[in-house]
Amino acid sequence: MGKDIEVGGEFSAKDYHDPPPAPLIDAEEITQWSFYRAIIAEFVATLLFLYITVLTVIGYKSQTDVNKNGDECGGVGILGIAWAFGGMIFILVYCTAGISGGHINPAVTFGLFLARKVSLVRAILYMVAQCLGAICGCGLVKAFQKSYYTNYGGGANGLANGYSKGTGLGAEIIGTFVLVYTVFSATDPKRNARDSHVPVLAPLPIGFAVFMVHLATIPITGTGINPARSFGAAVIYNKEKAWDDHWIFWVGPFIGAAIAALYHQFILRAAAVKSLGSFRSSPNI
Repeated sequence: MGKDIEVGGEFSAKDYHDPPPAPLIDAEEITQWSFYRAIIAEFVATLLFLYITVLTVIGYKSQTDVNKNGDECGGVGILGIAWAFGGMIFILVYCTAGISGGHINPAVTFGLFLARKVSLVRAILYMVAQCLGAICGCGLVKAFQKSYYTNYGGGANGLANGYSKGTGLGAEIIGTFVLVYTVFSATDPKRNARDSHVPVLAPLPIGFAVFMVHLATIPITGTGINPARSFGAAVIYNKEKAWDDHWIFWVGPFIGAAIAALYHQFILRAAAVKSLGSFRSSPNI
């Protein structure tokens, strides 16, 4: 494990030890209630996330529908939709961080798995819970407002007219990179140890990252950056358009998450350099 000691100005020295990596398969955690409680928390959080955000999207489209005397300048607008997504992530990460880590996104879970922050079993079950929660959240919207849901696209993601598949994929990769990079930075235990005099509320920058990415990419793909969000909406809406280019909303976020994990662990945290240093300094060599 790495150790950092910082002495500076009026602040006392702080010792820091990197936490050990999560085991690939942790048989012990499967026997613990906290493990299943975390899975339930991910399911419920993703359900609430999709319910509120899809309702916001559908409400905006219905308020601006000129064919039904809507006002083109009415509704919450793209800014309001971005706030809905970012604000809900802020709320739900804040509520669930102490229980499940507040992933609410298979891409985030995938990135943390690559960084050995969660085990393989936990990562898989989190992703399953997130996808099921997304389906149920969209199902509730359709159950309560079926006509609006069907008429206004069900909140399903899709590549906008005039954009190529490559542009859409790039938008999803970069957008997810921003999100997962923010997650790593906001939850970095080394940063918390060294900068404890500057309190950081992790859900806040994570929510802002979601907000900013939505502002940039809603006009391109409707903004996925969360495979569960895209999958849940596509399953319940289940029209051909919802499945067109759906692969973009899985491949893009997973690539973006992988790049963010590698960048943070091996460039910013210099994991490769530390490992090489430990290898060279080992007395057994």
